[in-house]
Amino acid sequence: MDHKEHIQEFFDHFHTHAEVSWQEVETTKKLASIMEELQIPYRTFDDVTGLIAEIGEGPEVVAVRADMDALWQEVNGTFQANHSCGHDANMAMVLGALLYLKEEMLTKRIRFIFQPAEEKGNGALAMIERGAAEDVTHLYGVHLRPIEEMPFGKVAPAIYHGSAVFLKGKITGVDAHGARPQQGKNAIDVIAAIHQFIKSIYFSPFESYSVKLTNIQAGGDSLNIIPGNAAFALDLRSQSNSLMKELQQRVEEGITAIKALYGVEINWEWCDFTPAAEVSKEALAIADKAIRAVVGEDDTVPAVETTGADDFHFYTIEKPQLKAAMIGIGADLAPGLHHPDMSFNHDALDIGARVLAETLKTS
Repeated sequence: MDHKEHIQEFFDHFHTHAEVSWQEVETTKKLASIMEELQIPYRTFDDVTGLIAEIGEGPEVVAVRADMDALWQEVNGTFQANHSCGHDANMAMVLGALLYLKEEMLTKRIRFIFQPAEEKGNGALAMIERGAAEDVTHLYGVHLRPIEEMPFGKVAPAIYHGSAVFLKGKITGVDAHGARPQQGKNAIDVIAAIHQFIKSIYFSPFESYSVKLTNIQAGGDSLNIIPGNAAFALDLRSQSNSLMKELQQRVEEGITAIKALYGVEINWEWCDFTPAAEVSKEALAIADKAIRAVVGEDDTVPAVETTGADDFHFYTIEKPQLKAAMIGIGADLAPGLHHPDMSFNHDALDIGARVLAETLKTS
């Protein structure tokens, strides 16, 4: 069996054995068995899923990261773990790079980081805390891109992800009879005010950002009760970390004012923050040169900017000296990332593996 067939075999296994964030137990065991079969040293952890392996020798360390987790979503009427974000492909491409590099005479160490819980936005931090980035000078990631960004065969040296964070809020007002609204403090009125407020947030039109309500829970089965209590959630996005800070401040100011205006309690917390990309020009240039060597000038495209987020960028936030870039692989991916029926051209897997191998070897 050649490397391309092995890579497809890896993908098929992970695709049919999807596991959600922090529960990638069998995925970790499978990765460990692959390392044992290839006689590659690795380590796992007692308290979290994930695996780190390393090949080569020398004081210099370069690394590549693959995310492992799947989404929980409805597929053909059934809720299940589903790799609709392509992390099964990411693992297969990184394992493919390992196969190609295992045959090389390496003058450096190459570290393979298989990371849990990217979809929760905090798996990268867990790996950093466990030493995944120690002594690493250059770090690379890889991700399939949707067809509207890049068609099959095209490869980009970097993905400029945006920043994302969620706000979970709880409103505590006063229930009332539907015939006596003056006796209550209607939580739905408060949510409507929040909705109207976030539509009035404006920054420079040259910067991409958004705020929107993504969850509302209020009231019960009785339609003649005005609900005083409610829960809600906001999704915030920004293409820069600095603008995200301003956006969060504006949201907090608005909610505080609405709280006073309606005379209710509103408590909130921020969760699952994911930073915007901090891409190294040096890492981008190395990846660009490697891509040209593998797929040629015509199929090498500029870096991609996307409003999506990825916790890969925590590595450079926490380790500013790290030179990092995430490589984008065109795969005719449709209808889109996170769509339950997402599919792509599997020939992209070998392309991604060879590009990664060349990038890591020449870093």
